[in-house]
Amino acid sequence: MLKTMAPELRSARVGMVTNDVARTTTDAPSRKALLDAGMKISRLFGPEHGIGAVAADGAKVGDSTDTLTGLPVTSLYGATHKPPAESLKDMDVLMFDIPDVGARFYTYIWTLSYVLEAAAESGKPLWVLDRPNPIGGDLSAAEGPMLEESFVSSFVGRWCMPIRHCLTVGELARLWNAQKNLGADVRVVQASGWTREMHWPATGLEFVAPSPNMPSYESALLYPGTCLIEGTNLSEGRGTDAPFQLTGAPWVDADCVAGMFNDCGYEGVVAEAVQFVPAGRKFEKVQCGGVKLRITDAKKIRPVSAGLALVGIFARLYPDEMQWHPYPTGGQP
Repeated sequence: MLKTMAPELRSARVGMVTNDVARTTTDAPSRKALLDAGMKISRLFGPEHGIGAVAADGAKVGDSTDTLTGLPVTSLYGATHKPPAESLKDMDVLMFDIPDVGARFYTYIWTLSYVLEAAAESGKPLWVLDRPNPIGGDLSAAEGPMLEESFVSSFVGRWCMPIRHCLTVGELARLWNAQKNLGADVRVVQASGWTREMHWPATGLEFVAPSPNMPSYESALLYPGTCLIEGTNLSEGRGTDAPFQLTGAPWVDADCVAGMFNDCGYEGVVAEAVQFVPAGRKFEKVQCGGVKLRITDAKKIRPVSAGLALVGIFARLYPDEMQWHPYPTGGQP
């Protein structure tokens, strides 16, 4: 493997930002595969959910030792979001390899933003091992209002961009480096075989859950819209086998909501009236009425529009019951 890499990587001391979701086509964690190939990785940096990608969403993660490699792990979702300057002194190169899901509020890309800044400040090259955007790269499908960062900027939306961005992490690294005039030495290793019109099923690869509540491609495709439900007291399906596909509450008339949504005539998606019982989080062990969004045409669906429609329907039908809901997170700057 190292024979095919750039010469400077063969002997470089590497600090790698990664987690267990970053895997090779043989299903090996990429950090282990690179170590086995002879790369000199000296420290790991872990994002939200930790190096094992199993910590609960919003839960702070501490520094640790990686059980797979024995390497020290500096958490970038605890005391700091940016690799500390002292942790980079004995490194020649920073490397980023974490799959994304293509939505503005998925925190892995904001970890990348801080790593970009650290690379620029330290003068270390940043190598980004690029991966497919699982919900497609067709820029005409980009969707959602642009974030006004002068008004609100957080770890679920730091810089100006739409909700569904249709870019890869490598493309985001290059874009932000230019837009923010960071001056980082960014080098992107592109994903071979991926084209912009491809969604994850077209890759022929198994979908590896990038976080505990993103179990499937279908959840990822709907996430840019149905994640908006997290800002309410409605369940977004966490604690079920179909998070971000299911939404509802104990006081919801499932048939009424499904009918109103389907009357909107959104392409690529229909709502099915359902009853579900979350095993955790909102309404734990309480039966909820609601809807399950079923994808009928992945290329036509506009998930942000669909999610906003659902929020609007719930707000009109249940003005007394529905409330805005503070979202607990360890990711605030």
